[in-house]
Amino acid sequence: MPLVAAAVCPHPPLLVPELAGAAAGELDDLRAACAAAVARLYDSAAQTVLVLGAESRSAVLAHPYRGSFAPWGVPLEVRLGAAGGTAGTDRLPLSLLVGAWLLGRATDRRPVTYRMATVADGESVSGCREFGERLGGDRPWALLVMGDGSACRGEKAPGYHDPRAEAYDSGVARALAGADTEALLGLDPQVSAELRTAGRAPWQVLAGAARAAGGDWRGELIYDAAPYGVAYFVASWERA
Repeated sequence: MPLVAAAVCPHPPLLVPELAGAAAGELDDLRAACAAAVARLYDSAAQTVLVLGAESRSAVLAHPYRGSFAPWGVPLEVRLGAAGGTAGTDRLPLSLLVGAWLLGRATDRRPVTYRMATVADGESVSGCREFGERLGGDRPWALLVMGDGSACRGEKAPGYHDPRAEAYDSGVARALAGADTEALLGLDPQVSAELRTAGRAPWQVLAGAARAAGGDWRGELIYDAAPYGVAYFVASWERA
């Protein structure tokens, strides 16, 4: 069955209030935008929601999906889906931990099944596209894509200032707003890596999945800002 909806969210640790502490209020707008995008996934016809983030390898992960934010300073555990299995905590990468946290905090959730996958952060464009084409199952599904934009938006940014960053992020924002799969697939892996972009590979997997689903897509950019020198985007895609 085809992809029926998608959401794009960033995954800064400070998105989780327990990790942000006194600075939690600084990202209230971003949390609200993520909550709105996730709510649309639950409101869609999807019977399965797959969370995707970048890691060192491309893989579809096995149950159970659980982990801890302890490496980021707070022993907050997150579990997504049914309990069981023997996997310990601290197993999920940050992108998937934040994705699971976003899905779990949504109100009025209807029952769905969950899946999780990672795409190698250095995966080629064609590899990302083909990975997205293979992710579908036998039921209508939705995709929660976790990934940050460039980390080079100013002298205090994690990657310092890079004059290419603003134009790069503007292009990503336009592509997400317009559900432009061609533009996402046109992002250069080398430039993306130089700008310390965590979302390039996941966004290109989204493009592959949307293309495989066929039909027309409608996008909405809900959030676009770089509060800490890192570009954060929140977007919602649905079939037109």
